[in-house]
Amino acid sequence: MRGWPRRSERTGRDIFMICGPALLITIVGFVVAFQFVKPAPPKHIAMATGPEDGAYYRFGLLYREILARDGIDLEIRSTSGSAENVRLLEQSDGEIEVAFLQGGVGSDPHFAGVETLGSVFLEPIWIFWRGDPPETFLALAGKRVAVDQPGSGTHTAITRIMELNGIPQDQFTLVDIGGDTAAQALIDGEVDAAGFVTNYGAGYVQDLLTAPNIRLMPVVRADAYMRRFRFLSKVIVPRGVASLEHDLPPGDVPLIAMAANIGVRESLHPALIGLLLGAAREVHGDGGVFESPGEFPSAHNVVLPVNKDARRYLEKGPPFLQRFLPFWLAVLIDRLVVLLIPIATLLYPLFKILPPTYKWRVRSRIFRHYRALLGVGARLREDPSPAELDRCREQLAGIEQELNGVTVPLSYTDMLYRLRLHLQFVRERFQEVEADSAVSGGQGDQDV
Repeated sequence: MRGWPRRSERTGRDIFMICGPALLITIVGFVVAFQFVKPAPPKHIAMATGPEDGAYYRFGLLYREILARDGIDLEIRSTSGSAENVRLLEQSDGEIEVAFLQGGVGSDPHFAGVETLGSVFLEPIWIFWRGDPPETFLALAGKRVAVDQPGSGTHTAITRIMELNGIPQDQFTLVDIGGDTAAQALIDGEVDAAGFVTNYGAGYVQDLLTAPNIRLMPVVRADAYMRRFRFLSKVIVPRGVASLEHDLPPGDVPLIAMAANIGVRESLHPALIGLLLGAAREVHGDGGVFESPGEFPSAHNVVLPVNKDARRYLEKGPPFLQRFLPFWLAVLIDRLVVLLIPIATLLYPLFKILPPTYKWRVRSRIFRHYRALLGVGARLREDPSPAELDRCREQLAGIEQELNGVTVPLSYTDMLYRLRLHLQFVRERFQEVEADSAVSGGQGDQDV
C-alpha cells in the first residue's frame, strides 16, 4: 500500500537504530583513548657536533644523510666541543636534543636531564711532539702546548691530565688553537707540542703521523690511567699503520682513549632513539684501527646514564615493527596500539550483542501483533455478544491492515507468514462464532 516504507528502508532503519548507539559508544571510546596516544615524533631535530674540521662534524653529516631516508631532518650545529655540547643539552628550553660528547664529559651530577645512547667510537688522546718525544706528561712543563679552545673536549682533557701530573698552570703555556691550525703550528715550530682528542681518521692526525721531525708521544703509564678512570681505555697505534713505506710510526705506541658518546636530552622522542642508533651502527659498526667490527655502538665506556630505550636496542636490536616496516608505518602502529587495545576490548562484547539485538528487533515487529490476536481468540471462546463481535471484527481488520505494512528481511519471512496463517485461523473462527450467533438470534425471534 502507498505510504508504507520499502523493505530496504525498514531494514536500513533497523540497522541504524541498533548500530547507531554502538557507533556512538565507539567514537566516544576513541576520543577518550586518544588522550593516551603518544605524540608523533618530530620531523626536525638539532644535533651539536664540534668544529667543522673535526670528526664529530663529519660524522654528523653522515647521520643527517641516514636519517633523511626516513623523513627526519637532522640539523647540524658546529660548536667548540663537548663541554659546550653538554651544556646545550642541559638547557631544557634549548633546540639541541642530540650531541656528540667526549668520554668522561657530563659526569658532573650538575648535568641533570642528559642521557646517553651509548659509546660509538674510541678517541685517543694524541700528544704530538717536535723531535724525540718524552715518556711522561711531566715533560710538558715549560712548553708551548696547543690544546684547542676552552670548552672543547681536547682542552678539558689535556688540562686535566696536566693537573693529575702535578704540573702547575704557570709552568706551561696553553695555546688556544686546535685542529688543522694546531697541526700546522706544530709543523711550523710555533708550538712545542699539540694535543688532540679525536679518532684515527682525522686528517690532521694523518698529517702529523707522517710529518718529518714530528713524533707521537707514547703514554707509558696507560694502565695506571685506566685504573684511575673507568671511562678510559688503552689502545695501541700499530707500527707502520700510518705509512708502511716509511715505517711510521717507527714502533707500537700506547695511548689512552676515551669513547665518544651520543648524548641526548631525556625528553627526546623514543621513536628517534632507534633511528639514531641505527645510524650509529651503520656509520661505526665496521670498526676501525682501534675498534673491532660490531663493537660499537655499545653501552660500555659511558659515564652518563644510558637511555632505557637505547639499552633495549643495544641488547635486543631494533624494535620489532621497525625491522619489517618503514619507519613512519612502524611508528604509527606503535602509537595506535595504546588506542586499539582498549577499543578492541570495548568493541568485542559490544558487537557480539548486535546480531541478537537485531534479531529481537525484527521478531518484535511480528510478535507484538500476537497479543492482540490472542485477545480476540480469547473473547471468541467466551460466547461474545454482538457488540463484542463488532469489536473483534474491528481488531482483526486493524491487525490485517498493520500486517500489510510490516516488512522483514528474507530470513524472517517464515515468521511473518505464520502470523498471517494464525490471523486467518482466528478470522475463520470469528466467522464461525458470528454465524452461530446469527442462527441463535434467528431462532429466538421465531420463538417469540
